[in-house]
Amino acid sequence: MADPVIEVFAGDRQDLEHLFLLAEDSREQLAAYLGLGDVLVARGEGGILGHAQVIATGSPGEFELKNIAVLEDIQGQGLGRILVEAVFRHCQARGGKRLIVSTATAGVGQLRFYQRLGFRFDRIVRDAFGPAQGYPEGIVIDGIPLRDQIFLDRDL
Repeated sequence: MADPVIEVFAGDRQDLEHLFLLAEDSREQLAAYLGLGDVLVARGEGGILGHAQVIATGSPGEFELKNIAVLEDIQGQGLGRILVEAVFRHCQARGGKRLIVSTATAGVGQLRFYQRLGFRFDRIVRDAFGPAQGYPEGIVIDGIPLRDQIFLDRDL
């Protein structure tokens, strides 16, 4: 894969919904945050290959990596890492000192990905993923039921 161009997306975020839904199982939750923060996209020969959404949390110097995804057929080729490293620079340029991210405790691959990028476990929210939060029942990731959310953080 040729080096992608990383840029802030200025278009209609609904055009990226298919990417957001690769990382978000609840349309209800996605609707609540789709318009927030900045979205960085990776553009390649075939168009937009992936994205990363980053939101200021309201705490001084703190940002949250809210949603990140790469097209399924090119996952595992390093584009996710490139996007997260671009998020680091984007946040630092805006005075960022700390970046947080959350994922499902069942997402073993995601936990490995974030730790390799320097993130550390911060806290767990039990029963964060369920019908009351807009998530369908019975979701299983890596053979583990989707229930709890884990927050990780990293200094910038």
